[in-house]
Amino acid sequence: MNIKRAKQEIKDTIQAYLLKDEFGEYAIPPVRQRPVLLIGPPGVGKTQIMEQVAKECGIGLVAYTITHHTRQSAVGLPFLEKKNFGGREYTVTEYTMSEIVASVYNKMEETGLSEGILFLDEINCVSETLAPAMLQFLQCKTFGSHKIPAGWMIAAAGNPPEYNKSVREFDVVTLDRIKKIYVEPDYEVWQEYAAYVNIHPAVQSYLKLKPQNLCRIETTVDGKLFATPRGWEDLSGLIEVYEKLEKKVDREVVVQYLQYPQIAKDFANYLELYDRYRNQYQVEEILAGTIREQVCDQAGKAPFDERLSLVSLLLSGLSGQFAVCLELAGDLEILMKELGRYQSFQAAENDHRSEENRTSASGIEILEMILSGFSLRYEEQKKAELLTAREDRRFRRVIGYLENWSRELKAQRKTDPEEVWQQLRRWFGAESDRYEELAALGGVMLEHAFDFMEAAFGDSQEMVVFVTELNSRYSSISFLQEYQCDRYYEYNKRLLFDEREADILEELKSRHV
Repeated sequence: MNIKRAKQEIKDTIQAYLLKDEFGEYAIPPVRQRPVLLIGPPGVGKTQIMEQVAKECGIGLVAYTITHHTRQSAVGLPFLEKKNFGGREYTVTEYTMSEIVASVYNKMEETGLSEGILFLDEINCVSETLAPAMLQFLQCKTFGSHKIPAGWMIAAAGNPPEYNKSVREFDVVTLDRIKKIYVEPDYEVWQEYAAYVNIHPAVQSYLKLKPQNLCRIETTVDGKLFATPRGWEDLSGLIEVYEKLEKKVDREVVVQYLQYPQIAKDFANYLELYDRYRNQYQVEEILAGTIREQVCDQAGKAPFDERLSLVSLLLSGLSGQFAVCLELAGDLEILMKELGRYQSFQAAENDHRSEENRTSASGIEILEMILSGFSLRYEEQKKAELLTAREDRRFRRVIGYLENWSRELKAQRKTDPEEVWQQLRRWFGAESDRYEELAALGGVMLEHAFDFMEAAFGDSQEMVVFVTELNSRYSSISFLQEYQCDRYYEYNKRLLFDEREADILEELKSRHV
């Protein structure tokens, strides 16, 4: 199955394992809670989905690469203990608590999360001395004599033998006690993920042309040649930073991430062309409304890969603007809730204030209490590792707003709660106005993009790609839920339906044959 379905399977498993009956006992007893074993090629996202699942389910995560461990660190160190059996004293061997089991208890203590996932990567590549302990772990959920706490699901991952000569095959007895999920790379699923996390548009458009290069691993006389989804994502991040530093990403740089020389050379050449198209077509001018007939003619007559790159550049420009709107909208939503706390606190203060004693918290003190509480919630969730990178940035931006407003109020020497409230409303209103301006600009840019697409390509495959990408990108979907674009809905209805109708007719024709 693909990684998206595998992620859902793991979430479903967690929900099933953590469900309790009317007596507070787990509906599936821990002894029957099979560990999940993910098997798939390297770099496909096995570890990443574990992090995502833990955050989305609000549970803890302890992750280890088991090949880094010896038998002693996994099982514990032996020591001698005196015990009495049948009236006689014997010296027996006990073991200290496993470092891995201890890490689970430490995570529970640090985060307050009593349930979670213990994830062991590369579990089928352990050393010969550690292999029996791993089999015992999968079968009995223990390391040495120490059990994994109830409420913690065991998950593991490994590579198939064709990708790693160190792989050990599990016996039937072990396999009969686990949930085995085989994960395969899937370009369509990766494309959806790439649009969500804003993988560099050059990477996205290249792989749209050559999806077979997303995950290629081959063994040759010269050794292993490979390009993986992880390699593409890491390369994407480097390209973005190099662009800010005005540094060139050439073949020698690309091959450090895509260790498949032919693919690295091909992408490096494409990236050079992509940068040329960016300068040649002046996408910023198109989105600003400057649409030249000469440029439209040139685009219409260009090769397919050039046309697709141009569409990708347009989408990238739009996504950047949409993302800014989306970030500010999310910030405003949280700020509104926090300012609602200010109103509630102010009302409570007024209700309990006696005629004899009119002293109460000042407006700045109320705001700083709200800021303190919000910052505490942020630290708690960050410590528990429950925040995505996007959520973490949002927390920090909102804290920045509240801190700036508090500093400004102190500078203005405003303390009266009502006066402070009115000032906070004005500041919030100014940010709301800024959002409206950004959203309006995003709408204008989208209309200009449609103007160009119509002039250059008309009802072509390029327009289908453009609309389909708008439907798959997180930022554009969110933006279009608020902004009414008639042409977007028109092309969705007409072009995508026509394309689907053609697919159905082709399928019926093939069945008839």
